[in-house]
Amino acid sequence: MLTVVLILIVVACLLLTLLVLIQNPKGGIAANFVAPSQIVGVKRSTDLVEKATWIMAVALVSLSLLSNFFRPTTASVDVATESRIKNSIDEQVVPAAPMAPQPAQTEQAAPAQEGDAPAK
Repeated sequence: MLTVVLILIVVACLLLTLLVLIQNPKGGIAANFVAPSQIVGVKRSTDLVEKATWIMAVALVSLSLLSNFFRPTTASVDVATESRIKNSIDEQVVPAAPMAPQPAQTEQAAPAQEGDAPAK
């Protein structure tokens, strides 16, 4: 259903774009015709295009809001896949850090005496 709503949104966008491009601020759609005897007339064609533009704009906003109800939620994520990933992460064994070798203490340090200078 989300796909249908998204297709309708794209169609509404295209129609709205065409309707806006048709409008001419200096006389409307009828300004492009030179025949004096027109069925619609200048004022009526401008009103028609303006009403169609408003209808398409309202339809676009309504469809955009409607699409929110059809979007997938996080609850619809496959629980089995999620738990398998979590289990594989939990089961991984972290290797212990190697211990640094302790230096051999074969010589005992002689206690320092008052007159001895430190070795350089």
